[in-house]
This record gives sequence, structure tokens and C-alpha cells, in this order.
Amino acid sequence: MRAIIGMGSAAVSIAVMTGCVQPDDARTSRGQGAATALLKDATGTDKGRVTIVPAGLGKLRLSIDAMGMPSGTRAFHIHTTGRCDGPDFMTAGGHWNPAMKQHGRDNPMGSHAGDMPNLTVGANGRASVSAEIDGDLAGLLDADGAAVIVHAAPDDYRTDPTGNAGARIVCGVVTVGPVM
Repeated sequence: MRAIIGMGSAAVSIAVMTGCVQPDDARTSRGQGAATALLKDATGTDKGRVTIVPAGLGKLRLSIDAMGMPSGTRAFHIHTTGRCDGPDFMTAGGHWNPAMKQHGRDNPMGSHAGDMPNLTVGANGRASVSAEIDGDLAGLLDADGAAVIVHAAPDDYRTDPTGNAGARIVCGVVTVGPVM
């Protein structure tokens, strides 16, 4: 049973003290402890936004809202380095893989922490999906940061190291800041 008394941080403090939410969730609700990535293609055109928020102990919730993309199924992944130098975005490095596993949810040796579900982009160029992954913002945003990449092809969920996802067509550097 949850009782909300007042507005703002008092309600959040009560929820934390009674175990209704994890402390990470309380920080996020006050506009702290979140990360975003503004997605752009190789020409610098806006292609959407990714939001990453703590989702409880040792979990992150990632939501992508893409626009102006070619229709079809596209892979997207979290990559190890916070750089998006065009035209191929190879400076973003490989998939975020702190546990040193193989790629893909269907790989018996997988999966990377940065492996995400495929995006289905409609005829209008829009796509959205949310996923929960293992990890925390401190681990994700290490000394060289992180990036989110959208690929030209779908992820096959098993082929190491990339899931046969094809070229990197959109990239966004993950940055920390308030949830907008």
C-alpha cells in the first residue's frame, strides 16, 4: 500500500523509506541519475533520442524514440566508447560487454550487456522500444563513456560479435543529466 503525502521530495523520501522504490529510482524522479543520447546520422541530422535510467538494483531501463529512419528492422546496441565520429561511427568501439560474454540473447555464451532488441521502423520513419538491461550508470559511463548505435540491418541475436547487424547508420553519445 502506497500513501502519497504532499508533493516533491517528501513523497519520494517516504516511498524510499517504506521500500516502494529503489534509491536509484528516487534520484531519477528528482531529475538526477539519468543519461541520454541524441541520435544523429553521418550528416548530423537528428534521428531521435535514447533515455537511460536506473531501474532498480543493478538494472538500467533504456528507451529509444527514433525518427526519420529508413523503414524496416534495425539493430541497436550500446557501444563502449562515447564517440560518434562519422561517417561510419567506428570510434564508438564494440558492444558494451563488461562480463566478457558473446553476442546475442540466442547465443548460449551470450549476451553482451549492450545487446538490445531490434527496432521495427514504420513507413513513417518512426520507431520506439524499451528494454531493461543489467548494469549501472557508473559502469556504463566509465572513463571513455558510451554511445548508442543503430545499424542498417536487424540483429540475428546469436552471431558474435555483432549479430550481423550491418553498417552503423546512426550514433549518439551517452551523457548524464536530468530527465527531460
